[in-house]
Amino acid sequence: MATPQHYIWAGGHFVLLISALRYILAWVTFKAASSWWYKASYTGALISYAIVCQKSLGAPQPNAAWARRALADENVQYFILAFFWWTSKPIALTLLPYTIFSLFHALTFTRTTLMPQFLPQGPPATAGGAPTPPQLAKKLQVWVKANYDPAMKVVAYTELLILARVVLGALALSNSFLTPIIYAHFVRMRYFQSVFTKDAVHRAAYSVDRYVSKPETHPTVKQVWTTVQGLIGRWTGATLPAPGAGAAPAPAAGAAR
Repeated sequence: MATPQHYIWAGGHFVLLISALRYILAWVTFKAASSWWYKASYTGALISYAIVCQKSLGAPQPNAAWARRALADENVQYFILAFFWWTSKPIALTLLPYTIFSLFHALTFTRTTLMPQFLPQGPPATAGGAPTPPQLAKKLQVWVKANYDPAMKVVAYTELLILARVVLGALALSNSFLTPIIYAHFVRMRYFQSVFTKDAVHRAAYSVDRYVSKPETHPTVKQVWTTVQGLIGRWTGATLPAPGAGAAPAPAAGAAR
């Protein structure tokens, strides 16, 4: 039986999903979108992630051990980032990772909590056994499992695009210089915690390296890329493996992001 807290958590994801889709749709069609939808999206994110953080970490404790454990938690990281985006000038692209996460959470909540209440259950698998889930719920479960890993890959690449966007935005004075610093630290944490992010960083680096390695590339570009590679190595604290050796296997559907 779902608790009121569970419904509030799901409600936050539904608010995020609906508001973000409304804002992103206006953005991709070059229409003016009210920042209200942007704020509403991240308000939903803050509600949902606050509940998850509270359940996993308990009440905040005034000690360094609790703070270290909290900062290492990926849900806390996404909560802090959501608050940062909520207080910042709207950047539509930042909504996409949260929207994808909320889509899967909303679908799972619909399958496990809402459908059994409103759809007739199937016949028992065995005589005298419990009724089976509704047929639509089974199909939804199959879709979620089949599309989880590809969606997490999209999230990883999108987060790299966001990093590039805020770096260029800082140079163009469209966002603060603090934004790429904060977001780079976030992506660094994702690099160590998410196999999808690590794979995306490696593949992006390989793609640029293949382009820069062409004979016709200007030596200055090659020198700049060599410097950037060194910065990436120091930033991640790891040496990028040789091309073909860096693609890590993806975790099973439902594993930690």
